[in-house]
Amino acid sequence: MNATTADAAPADPGRIVLLTTSHRVAPGLLSWPAWQALRTADRVLCADGTHPQLPYLREAGIRVDEAAPTAEELVGACAGGRTAVVVATGEGDPALTDGLARLAGSGRLHMPELELLPASYDLPGARLLDLVQVMDRIRRECPWSSQRTHKGLAKYAIEEAYELVEAIEDGDRDELREELGDVLLQVVFHARIAEEDPEAPFSVDDVAGTIVAKLIHRHPHVFGDETAATPEDVREHWLRTKAAEKQRTSVTEGVPLGQPGLALAAKLASRVRQAGLRVPLPSGEGIGYDLLALAARAESEGTDPEAALRAAARAYRDAIREVEG
Repeated sequence: MNATTADAAPADPGRIVLLTTSHRVAPGLLSWPAWQALRTADRVLCADGTHPQLPYLREAGIRVDEAAPTAEELVGACAGGRTAVVVATGEGDPALTDGLARLAGSGRLHMPELELLPASYDLPGARLLDLVQVMDRIRRECPWSSQRTHKGLAKYAIEEAYELVEAIEDGDRDELREELGDVLLQVVFHARIAEEDPEAPFSVDDVAGTIVAKLIHRHPHVFGDETAATPEDVREHWLRTKAAEKQRTSVTEGVPLGQPGLALAAKLASRVRQAGLRVPLPSGEGIGYDLLALAARAESEGTDPEAALRAAARAYRDAIREVEG
């Protein structure tokens, strides 16, 4: 039986692969499926001749055409079962993808198989690199930010920390995420300012490196040979390694006097208790000594007096609003 033209099977429309990469991962570090798609493609195209991936693709022997075909041209290039890989630019290729969507929706063409293939993914924490880059530009170009100093920013660190605590106490997840970002900004901002110090500069990488080294050293049960079966064991490791690092002559060293009074009193009481010292509370008249005794008692009972007072104050605030109607 002779097949008529109408009965003939349609020609294979081919395949279009849109290859995306992350600028936060070094060029050339592509997934194996991406390399397979590139090596077996009939054509590889990229609209951006300065795309950072191109030198690495060409070094691997892959021919890349610097071209920006229309959707119709790309569909035509795939006719007959051919495969075209489009290396997406950093901004994406909206004109091409929108054009392909319109063609697919028109029903006029037998469309090629469309595949979005991520060639590299962001690693956890990759967006922190964006924050560092944004902060660097703001420091250079913003009239206000370019003039800030460590001392001038100090009050904002305190404010943001209190706002973070409030978000935690409110249980608002969206607010918590935002306030964590604001606290993180303070760290990155101060680190960026520190780069400009003429005598002792350091960068955000130095800050991160310092805390990484500290965490590893103070967690020998995780990164070393010691064991810790309970939270109390962990705390013992932490205090022992911290004491060896600091070599303090007094348990009061390192206790910031600028913190809220109840927190300061509780911290001093905690240091005394952990050191096994017998230090009687100073006696005196007035509410200050009464509060000191309450803070020490709360700490000995495992209660954060600052948090407890905040909780009571919030209840008082709610009562005030209820009376106000």
